[in-house]
Amino acid sequence: MAPQPTLLDRPRPPAPPPMDWMTLGDAFELACLVRCTPPPATGRGPAEPYRPAAEFNRQDAALRMRQLLTRLGVPVEHEVLSGGLRRRYELHRLHVPDEHRATYAELCGSGWRRGRRELLGGPVAGASSARAVWRGRLASAAWRSALLAGGRHVRRHILGIRLTDRELAAVLVRGAALLEVPALLRPGAGCLVVSVADGPDRLRIIERSSLSPARPTGRA
Repeated sequence: MAPQPTLLDRPRPPAPPPMDWMTLGDAFELACLVRCTPPPATGRGPAEPYRPAAEFNRQDAALRMRQLLTRLGVPVEHEVLSGGLRRRYELHRLHVPDEHRATYAELCGSGWRRGRRELLGGPVAGASSARAVWRGRLASAAWRSALLAGGRHVRRHILGIRLTDRELAAVLVRGAALLEVPALLRPGAGCLVVSVADGPDRLRIIERSSLSPARPTGRA
């Protein structure tokens, strides 16, 4: 009887090519945007980590996600729904076509894993200057996503973001530290709240999270 193949003998799918820094920045920010949105209540078990549809109640969040997908070469459909009687509202729904879902999921997954590792890991001895610069840009991208798509929790003395994703909350706290702003993480009602103090800390987070006029260059 021929020996059965072991797990080490089985062919493995080819690994995706490594991302350059610009692609990583876009893919990581895209993943953060999706993680800011609550999964749909389908009642069919756990939701896909990067489901092919996302909904935003802010136009600027939807436009940013559409811009990132376009730069990453992933087609997207953008639908705007209106509702309400006395208080009108708009809901922006973005949907990735079926034939592009695998590419979309791979970009989000790879971007999130590497971006999270870059931010939560400590500085690496002998790291390139490009890596040091891009760690700060990844931190800015995470906070930009949270400010666009997270639940705002603004009080007179703090700027807070409500999240249900624990990993993203940890990334925001670490990202704020890289941006030289102390952030607090505390439990809220059915969520987590990441906050920075009003005043110079709030202004610095908003300034560092704003979009640059042009995309920087750099390679991994």
